[in-house]
Amino acid sequence: METKIWVVDKFVDKYELYPQISQAAELLRAGEVVAFPTETVYGLGANAASSAAVKKIFQAKGRPSDNPLIVHIADYDQLGQIAVDIPDVAQTLIERLWPGPLTMVLKKRKNVVCEEVTAGLASVAVRMPAHPVALALIRESGLPLAAPSANRSGKPSPTSAMHVLADLNGKIAGIVDDGPTGIGVESTVLDCTTDIPTILRPGGVTKEELEHLIGRVHVDAALLNEKEKPKAPGMKYTHYAPRAPLTIVEGTSGFLQQLVDEQRALGKKVGVLTTEERQLTYRADAVISCGKRSDLYTVARHLYDALRAFDEAEVDMIYSECFPNHGIGTAIMNRLKKAAGYRVLYEK
Repeated sequence: METKIWVVDKFVDKYELYPQISQAAELLRAGEVVAFPTETVYGLGANAASSAAVKKIFQAKGRPSDNPLIVHIADYDQLGQIAVDIPDVAQTLIERLWPGPLTMVLKKRKNVVCEEVTAGLASVAVRMPAHPVALALIRESGLPLAAPSANRSGKPSPTSAMHVLADLNGKIAGIVDDGPTGIGVESTVLDCTTDIPTILRPGGVTKEELEHLIGRVHVDAALLNEKEKPKAPGMKYTHYAPRAPLTIVEGTSGFLQQLVDEQRALGKKVGVLTTEERQLTYRADAVISCGKRSDLYTVARHLYDALRAFDEAEVDMIYSECFPNHGIGTAIMNRLKKAAGYRVLYEK
């Protein structure tokens, strides 16, 4: 299969001037799979009502079939078509945070989205992306789009069209290229079917922001203890991993450098994931910054790009610094722990 690439510009006003959007939408209506940008990462979209189309997502990604997908919508009429009995807390968040990087798990309307989207659950995950190209594509297609991240399953999520092409060239019909994404980590997933809303995945909207708007919010036990069984089926899988094994280091820069020196003495090619403030601190085969420690939103934005850069550097192993586990740092550490398979070394 030839993977087409359509380059668009999010800073224009009238998307009807872009035949690229129409061409991509036509392929979606024909049951094909198309990657497109959102404000978080690139998504891999298909008609959420078509089993045949959604199965192509799983095939292209190599994604387990019990891992539900998020449905992306462009207007509130689409929400009413796929979800029912929307609680007051969800309505409040819709009014304040949509469009935006918040996915809500709601009770699904029967016989609209296909069973493959929800993995047979009675709920459906929905979000409205805050990206003009994504919204234009959804509107032009006239479809709710099931759309996980547009990467091979388990690999770092794509924050550029080139990442998508590297993973999925020849496996999908096309890519709408709008340059790099903004937030860099996926949306927060909030289960609104529980008495107290529960965060199933931290992301672009923080727990603190949610509680400011709706009061008390639970966190899924599996996010606090990796030995707990996650409530969301897809959360049990390893994600975001570069090719080389990654280990998180909880300790001083001197301790991390000691670990690097020990491995290099054994002939290993070692990478270090750090920030701009400490990039000159380390001696290793590849020292890669993922942003500024003083501004964790820059770390979120560049994290996946940095993890992919270690593949290009062809290192044998990677050590990563830790980040504060609050605010957007919670999402950063969640992704790093997943990428590391929860390997953490602590300085004694």
